[in-house]
Order: sequence, then C-alpha cells, then structure tokens
Amino acid sequence: MPETASQQTTSPDAPSGYEPTDRTVPTRSRERAAYDRETVHSILDGAYLCHFGFVRDGAPVVLPTLFGRVGERLYVHGSTGSRPLRAAGGGAEGLPVCLTVTHVDGLVLARSAFHHSLNYRSVVVHGTAYTVTDPEERRVALDAIVDQVVPGRSKDSRPADAKELAATAVVRLDLREVSAKIRTGGPNDDPRDLGLPYWSGVVPVAPAYGTPVPADDLDPSVGVPAYLP
Repeated sequence: MPETASQQTTSPDAPSGYEPTDRTVPTRSRERAAYDRETVHSILDGAYLCHFGFVRDGAPVVLPTLFGRVGERLYVHGSTGSRPLRAAGGGAEGLPVCLTVTHVDGLVLARSAFHHSLNYRSVVVHGTAYTVTDPEERRVALDAIVDQVVPGRSKDSRPADAKELAATAVVRLDLREVSAKIRTGGPNDDPRDLGLPYWSGVVPVAPAYGTPVPADDLDPSVGVPAYLP
C-alpha cells in the first residue's frame, strides 16, 4: 500500500520512548504498560477510530471520531460549530483532552467469572488540543485523517473546496504524555478452579472487510481501486 502521512517516520533525534507520568502509569497490571514509540505508533496506525474525551460545562464528554497521525501529532476534525472544537481554539490555553485508541484481539474466557478478560492493545494520550489555523498544516491533517481510514485514498478523491474547509475545524494533539497497554495470552485461572468442568481459553477477534460495494450512481467504467482491501 502507499505510504500515508500517519506512517511518516519520527525525527531521528527524538527519544525512543515517552517519559512515564503519574497519569500514564497504570495503577494495576503495570507490566502491561509500554512507552516506546514503535509500540505506540503501531497501535495508533492500525486504527482509525478514537475516543476523544474532555470536560464540557463541568461534566465529562467522550466522543467517538476519526483521527490521523503525522509524526508526533494526532489530528481530529469536525464541524466548526462543534463546542469542543471551538473550545480548543478559544485561546492560547487550548482544551485539555484525553484521547484513546483500542484494538480488541481476543475474548479471554476463564473458568471463573472473575477472571474473564480481553486480549487488547490500547493507547492513551493526555494533553492539550489546539485548533490548527495554518492552511498547509490543515491540508496535511485532513489528508492524514482520510488516509488513516484507507491508505492512499486522499490522492484518489477530490480535495475539500473553500466552502467545505471553512465549515471544518481541525485540532492538533501532540504525542507527549502517552502510554500503551497490552494484554496477551490465555486466562489466569486460579489453581483451585482448574478441575472445574467449564471451557477455558481464548476466542480470537480480528477485523474483517467485505467485498467493496459500488455506489448506485457510480460509472461502471470506474473500477475498484487497488488500495482497497
């Protein structure tokens, strides 16, 4: 597949990992945490849906939305009428946010209800989101969001026009306070439960893509692009 903006390499001068903080060190299962850039970037680049959390009017709000990665920055877009995106541009202080990405890799079924779990890979990013106003950075960000979903798609579609750009807000979140957390393996059954007559193991979970379905009004001469799954 073509290289996307989210797959651009990090500067060679960047440290190999993110510095743990009070907010990025888990209180439980600390051995599952990872802070190296390779792990964090691979989890981010394998996803396109994130959950974007912030506080609005004193109450927590979490929105599912698309995102894109360009080097050490994440980008999220939405309507210029969106209150959180307006808040991100409301001044130099920006908007404090928490962005999360999760992959579910397996259902872990134990003999006891207590030890049921998931195999997963996740990334949590804490920081301050800022509105992007530079036209070139906005273009790069919007292309990255499109290519995060389908690599190569931004070059195979009409770019946003002036009216569409005016209606679109883009916010930037730098990757600074970041952690990954990963669970793999089978169930952690208690020794006393090993003889119980209940099935125990892992049910693998993986994304599946079907055959692309053309739009009803698509010109029949336009074939399925090679970059589609």
